[in-house]
Amino acid sequence: MNQTELLHVNFPHLRALKPFDTAHSATPWLDNLETKHQRKLCDSLEQAIERSGLRDGMTISFHHAFREGDRVINTVVALLAKMGFKNLTLASSSLMTCNDALIEHIESGVITRIYTSGMRGKLADAISHGLMDEPVQIHSHGGRVKLLQDGELNIDVAFLGVPCSDEFGNANGTQGKSCCGSLGYAMVDAQYARKVVLLTEELVPFPNMPASLVQDQVDYIVKVESVGDPEKISVGAARVTSNPRELMIARYAADVIEHSGYFRDGFSMQTGSGAAATACTRFMEEKMERSGVKASFALGGITGSLVDLHEKGLIGKLLDTQCFDGQAAASLARNPNHVEISTNVYANPGSKAACCDQLDVVILSALEIDVDFNVNVITGSDGVMRGASGGHCDVAAAANLTIVVAPLLRSRIPTVVKRVTTRLTPGESIDVLVTDHGIAVNPARPEIRERLLAAGLKVVDIDDLYQRAISLTGNPKPIEFTDKIVGVIRYRDGSVIDVVRQVKEYA
Repeated sequence: MNQTELLHVNFPHLRALKPFDTAHSATPWLDNLETKHQRKLCDSLEQAIERSGLRDGMTISFHHAFREGDRVINTVVALLAKMGFKNLTLASSSLMTCNDALIEHIESGVITRIYTSGMRGKLADAISHGLMDEPVQIHSHGGRVKLLQDGELNIDVAFLGVPCSDEFGNANGTQGKSCCGSLGYAMVDAQYARKVVLLTEELVPFPNMPASLVQDQVDYIVKVESVGDPEKISVGAARVTSNPRELMIARYAADVIEHSGYFRDGFSMQTGSGAAATACTRFMEEKMERSGVKASFALGGITGSLVDLHEKGLIGKLLDTQCFDGQAAASLARNPNHVEISTNVYANPGSKAACCDQLDVVILSALEIDVDFNVNVITGSDGVMRGASGGHCDVAAAANLTIVVAPLLRSRIPTVVKRVTTRLTPGESIDVLVTDHGIAVNPARPEIRERLLAAGLKVVDIDDLYQRAISLTGNPKPIEFTDKIVGVIRYRDGSVIDVVRQVKEYA
């Protein structure tokens, strides 16, 4: 009787133990130099899909670090359609106008469910008019991680586009020809997905460090010609503005921060993706230098303007879950205090600690805000989905001072309304609204109102802004919807805060 058999006799609970055979009997791929180093490499994307074990009815995911320059989502889904896949759930961290090609794959039944933080363009328009049988689940960035954490959303195969990777799957977004910067969204998918397929433009020598996506998370790697165009990251919601009205609102927002009571040495801030919100950073520089105030950190989507303040010593650290332009991507590669973080670390309310909980001030945008300070960033004045939840409700709930910036009117359509078309962020999380016609403070924050009045800022009641808007435009005609629900708005904790109904068609 050998030693293993003796163990089985004397300790019945150890009967599952097997006797040693050879060094690589359980890991035969390590017995050959070529297979040991190149076992993850695939000759084609089709081969990677086959090796991943993807089947009909499963869930696929993507990240949107390239924003409008993404070339992965459309490519992969088109190939899945060609291979005959059906009834897939698409779980992309967000969808852009560049993803209009997905319409045909929804119509043909390749994609039947969608989880995303938002959508735009023809795709959003088609879904708003009833393209899908099941409603799209709209979640925040932090809320997406919580859905994964709670097990509602289960990713079978994540397809993650990166500029460069080594043969084991160590990858980042700061090297290679198509640098996108932070891979904060992809980091979460790599953690939770059953299988991870990297699409990389370049294979570089091992070890490719620092690694945003690490070798023990990656299953398969396929080299492709292009994963994205980094020049198109800073367009759309992430654009830089020269619009005088947007710059004026940004300047007012900077004034609000200065006199809010939170503008003190060591404060922290985040500026959202809207043009006026990002522009506010420019006006903070002069105030910080004049007052001798430095920020401890800036959080979220990082812009070139924030990089400028960091490199001038006015912001201590940049905590980056997404780069909004090439300057930010380049900074992440060279500045040791410009740090990449995942969306879990950024804003997941179910994480052990989220950075947004340390925020003093956040500036956010709005498509609509109502007299109760509820905010809509999802649907336009026609009821069509054209925006994204992003981190809006995450940081609004977490920050000590949440400022929304928006013009009073857009193309003669009121932004301040009686009731928002779609509620994404509850009014209890919004402290100040800054418009080109005045500044409104939530009645729940009387101390903020008093500070702004004492500073001589133009503070008005939000009802007065609403009446001003109506006097200029008249009462807008109500949008007509059918009973069909085309979108479910999930708050950051997973609860349903609102729904989007199909826009009514007219003959």
